[in-house]
Amino acid sequence: IKLTEFLQPHLLQCLNFQIGDPYVEILYFSSLTERAIARHEVREIEQRHTVDGPRQDVTLDEEDDVVIIYNRVPKTASTSFTNIAYDLCAKNKYHVLHINTTKNNPVMSLQDQVRFVKNVTSWKEMKPGFYHGHISYLDFAKFGVKKKPIYINVIRDPIERLVSYYYFLRFGDDYRPGLRRRKQGDKKTFDECVAAGGSDCAPEKLWLQIPFFCGHSSECWNVGSRWALEQAKYNLINEYFLVGVTEELEDFIMLLEAALPRFFRGATELYRTGKKSHLRKTTEKKLPTKETIAKLQQSEIWKMENEFYEFALEQFQFVRAHAVREKDGELYILAQNFFYEKIYPKSN
Repeated sequence: IKLTEFLQPHLLQCLNFQIGDPYVEILYFSSLTERAIARHEVREIEQRHTVDGPRQDVTLDEEDDVVIIYNRVPKTASTSFTNIAYDLCAKNKYHVLHINTTKNNPVMSLQDQVRFVKNVTSWKEMKPGFYHGHISYLDFAKFGVKKKPIYINVIRDPIERLVSYYYFLRFGDDYRPGLRRRKQGDKKTFDECVAAGGSDCAPEKLWLQIPFFCGHSSECWNVGSRWALEQAKYNLINEYFLVGVTEELEDFIMLLEAALPRFFRGATELYRTGKKSHLRKTTEKKLPTKETIAKLQQSEIWKMENEFYEFALEQFQFVRAHAVREKDGELYILAQNFFYEKIYPKSN
C-alpha cells in the first residue's frame, strides 16, 4: 500500500515530490497505521538514494525561499480560503501541504515542534511552500531559525464561529456531506443547548481564537487568561503578516494578492468567479435568538474573545484603508506610492 492512497487528491496536485521522503513521516502524524506506511516509504527512498547517490543541494532564488504558514482556526472559512491556495499552486508554482496532527490537537509536543521547524526551514524541495493546519502559533525564533516563515490567518465573530462549529459537529457541511460527524443524531438547537446549560455551547467553548494566536505556552490555554489575550494581540501585530476576518474574506484575499503575488496572483478573480468548492456552508445551521446571544455576552470569556476579534478587525481595516481606494462602490489596490530621489554620490 502506498502513502499516496491516503493523501487528499488536491494535496498531491501540489506535492511535486517523492511522497516517501523522510519529511512526510513527520508531516503526516495521523495514526499508527499511517506512520508505519510512511516509515516503509522512507526505507524505500533511503535505499534508492544509497544506490543513486546523495541528492545534490538545491539552491533557491530569494523569491522562492519563502514559506507561508496559515495556522487556521476552525470554522472561520478556512477551507474556502485554503481551496484557493490549492487551485493556484500549480499555476503559480508553489507547494501546498496540510499539517495533519493527531486528533487535530493544536498543541505540538516539544519534540514535534523541533521536527516541524526543521522540516519547514530545511525542506528546500517544498519551497516556496504554503503550510496549513489547525495548530496554534509557534515561534520559530526560539529554535534559532535565521529566516522565519510568514504567518497569516483569518478570525471570525466568536459567537458566530461557535454556532457554526456546534451545527458542523451535528450535521456536517456541503463540502463532504457523506461524512459522519461526532455529534450526528443530536437534534438539539444551539438555543436549546444554551438554555439547558449544555457543555457544547458553554462560554468556555468560545476560548479558541485567543490561544491559537497566543501559542504553545501553558498560560495560553488557561481559559479567561488576561495574559493570553495580551500575548495574542502582541503576536497578531508583531508576528503575523496579515490577519483577515471571515466577514470580509474577499478583501483579505485582495490584499494578499497585492502584497504576495508569488503565491496569490489570480486569487481575487478566482474567489469571485470560481467553483463552489470555495464556498463551504454548514448544514442545518439556525441563527441564535437575541436572548441566547445576550446570555453568552454576559460571560467574561466572550468579552475577552470579542475584544480580541475587535482588535483584529480594527487592525485589518487600518491596513486595508492604507492599501486600497474606493471608486463607484468597488475597491482598487493602490499603485506604488513612494519613490527614491536625491541619490548621492552622483554617477558619472
